[in-house]
Amino acid sequence: MSISLTPTDWIGLFAHFTVLSLLSVGGVISAVPDMQRYLVAEQGWLTDPQFTSSVALAQAAPGPNVLFVALMGWNVGLNAGGGLTGGPAVWGLAMLGVCATMAGILLPSSILTYSATRWAHRNRELRAVRAFKTGMAPLVIALMLATAWLLIAHHDDPRRDGPLWLLAIVTTLIVWRTRLHLLWLIGAGALLGALGWV
Repeated sequence: MSISLTPTDWIGLFAHFTVLSLLSVGGVISAVPDMQRYLVAEQGWLTDPQFTSSVALAQAAPGPNVLFVALMGWNVGLNAGGGLTGGPAVWGLAMLGVCATMAGILLPSSILTYSATRWAHRNRELRAVRAFKTGMAPLVIALMLATAWLLIAHHDDPRRDGPLWLLAIVTTLIVWRTRLHLLWLIGAGALLGALGWV
């Protein structure tokens, strides 16, 4: 895929991720639906497979889950340079994409979190602070469900994807009802995937 980005487009990419940074309550994964809307549907800078692969690869890799944002920026840069065969300038554009998306997603939320956390800790007994914490829980859950729905939207054939849905339902129930460490569930999912069962 080859696209053309102007300096205004790069600034727009940074600015959009800056706004998403302030909206990503509950973690950056909750902003995935809007990232998909902006990068794939609206701008056409990424294909749907590039987008979902970026999310899946970064979630499977060790380390912070925010790395999928860097992969999206990397892919936008690669596409702007004409792909992997575009020559040395492609790597510079790919790094520009990484910097634009990561700086946009990390800076505002980090500054806001630091400032708000200091204030909330000093004022933790205020009724408004307690009400805010209680009110945010349903919003975070709804954003996480929207992200999950987006990632599984292409898995709708019961014959082919039934085991995958069953695994998702069982895992959700285990997380909800037990205190089993998530690494055991990830390991079980990896084993089932390696065996070809899901």
